Amino acid sequence: MPAHLNVELKARCDDPERVRRVLADAGATFHGVDAQRDVYFTVPAGRLKLRRGTIERALVFYQRGDRAESRRSAVTMARLEAMAPELDQALEETLSAALGVHAVVEKRREIRFVDNVKFHLDEVPGAGAFVEIEAIDLDGTRGEARLRAQCETWQKRLGLGPDALVADSYADFAALSSTPGRST
Repeated sequence: MPAHLNVELKARCDDPERVRRVLADAGATFHGVDAQRDVYFTVPAGRLKLRRGTIERALVFYQRGDRAESRRSAVTMARLEAMAPELDQALEETLSAALGVHAVVEKRREIRFVDNVKFHLDEVPGAGAFVEIEAIDLDGTRGEARLRAQCETWQKRLGLGPDALVADSYADFAALSSTPGRST
């Protein structure tokens, strides 16, 4: 898949059931619960991760600022669902040998969509519950301003105040928690 644009935000989620109700009332399509293992590789800029999930499998490179607000993210993704799952391990080993591993994140993710906006309700062991909102422009027809407006509208609808917003990637949480003397 060629590069596409997302505007996204992440927030701590104190009330996942409330988020589920708001999304259900909005007619969100439930895509399922994914057990995901993301391996983040060491790269000079941006983030490169191999996602091994029960629903989503992909090699993803993205660049975005780490700010606790809605933010632009340039995403290039190779979907791996058509590839035999047993090749995931060989791909992970090859990338690990070539680049080194920055962090590994395992999580439980509920996936929902309203039009072009993707919602994740995540449970990350050791870090807690989160909601992510991704307004996605796959073909360049929506533009950053519209995506940002969608993201911020959903932030308000879901009752996610500025104090709940998170700047860091889950990889940053994992890297901190694996550093001796550090915790998240």
